[in-house]
Amino acid sequence: MEKAFTISGTGCALVDYLYKPISFTGESFQCYLSMKPGDGGLSPGKLVFSEEFEAFSGTDYLVARERITQGKPPVAQNIGGPSIVSLIHAAQMLAGKPAEVRFYGSKGQDAGAAFIEDRLKLTPLKIGKYKTVSQYTPFTDVLSDPDYDNGHGERIFINNIGAAREMRPDDLDDAFFQSDIVVFGGTALVPHLHLSLLELLKKAKANHAMTLVNTVYDFLNEKKNPAAPWPLGRSTETFDYIDLLITDMEEALRLSGQQTVEAALAFFKTTGVGAVIVTHGAKPVHYFYQNRIFGHGGGCKPVSQKVVDAILQNPELAGDTTGCGDNLVGGVIASIAEQLLTPQNRATAKVDLEEAIILGIASGGYTCFYHGGTFFEAFPGQKRQLIALNC
Repeated sequence: MEKAFTISGTGCALVDYLYKPISFTGESFQCYLSMKPGDGGLSPGKLVFSEEFEAFSGTDYLVARERITQGKPPVAQNIGGPSIVSLIHAAQMLAGKPAEVRFYGSKGQDAGAAFIEDRLKLTPLKIGKYKTVSQYTPFTDVLSDPDYDNGHGERIFINNIGAAREMRPDDLDDAFFQSDIVVFGGTALVPHLHLSLLELLKKAKANHAMTLVNTVYDFLNEKKNPAAPWPLGRSTETFDYIDLLITDMEEALRLSGQQTVEAALAFFKTTGVGAVIVTHGAKPVHYFYQNRIFGHGGGCKPVSQKVVDAILQNPELAGDTTGCGDNLVGGVIASIAEQLLTPQNRATAKVDLEEAIILGIASGGYTCFYHGGTFFEAFPGQKRQLIALNC
C-alpha cells in the first residue's frame, strides 16, 4: 500500500485574542504609537513583543491593554499563528485526499494549552509532536481597526512568546524531515528554530522534501538593527534551500533591504530561492518562480473582487482580516499537495504555482467572512465548499 502524502510543519502556534473595533486614531491609543522602527511601540500591520512594548511605554502591558480596549473583553478567541493556522487550513482543504498534515510545536500547562488541545480535536490536523514545557502557552492580542485603510481594515499584534522559547531543532524527529513537504511558518516567533533555519532546510532537502517558508514580522531583528536587512537563518545561503518563500510586502522589503516590491523580487531572484509570493493586504499578489518544480515565470494576481464587493455591499458579512495571509499559505500548500497527488505530477514532481496561488488567494479572501484565522468546520469539506461558493 502506498504511503500517504505527508506535510509536516513547525513554527508559530498560539492563542489569538481578538479585540475589535479598536480605533488606531483614538486618544487612548495615540500615546502607544511607534516613533521609529523597532522601538517597541504599536504600528498598524506590525507585531511587537509585550516585553518590548513595556520598555517603550513604561507601562505594564496588561494595564495598557485595559486602556486601549477600554476594558472590553476580546470578541473572539481562536487558534492562531502563521504555522498552525496555515496547516489547519491545508488539512481542511485536503479532506478526502490521501494526504496527512502534521504539526510540531511547544505549549505550556495552562488554560491556553487546554484551549488549543480542545479546539484541535475539531480539525483534521494531526500532531507530530507538541511538547509541553514549563512556560506559558504563547498568545497574541490582535487589535483590529476595520475602518483603517479606507475600510480595508488593519491589525496590530502584541505577542507573548512564552513556551515558543523552548522549541528547539532537536524536537523535530526523522519523520518530520522525511515528509513530502516541510513547512516552516513564522519562525521569527520561535527563536531557536529561526536561527537554525539553514541547517533545518538543508536536512529537509537532503531527504528530498519540498521546502516552504512563510514569514512573520521579525521584531527581534528589527530592534537589533533597523537599518539592515533581516537575516533569515544564519546567512543568505538559507534562501538557496527554500523551494517557496511566502511573505507579505513589509517583510519582503525588510528581508531584501529594498524599497519596492520590484527591487525585492529582483534581490530574491539572485539568492537561489525557488519561488517567492509577496502578499499585500487587499492589493495584488506578486510572485515569480525559477526552479525545476515550478518552471520559470512570474507576475501578479488581484485579490478576490467577489469578496471585496460582498463586504462593501453587506458590511454585516465582515469578520476581520486576522489570518488572511496564513490561510493563503494553507491554500497554496493544499493546491501543491493536490497537484503532486496526481500520478502525472507525482512522477514528474511538477507543480503549476499560479494554480496554487489562485486557491491561496481564494482561501485568504474567505477569511474575511469570519473572526480569527481558524475556521471550524461542521463537516469535512465544508470550508472548501464555502470558498468555492463565495470567492
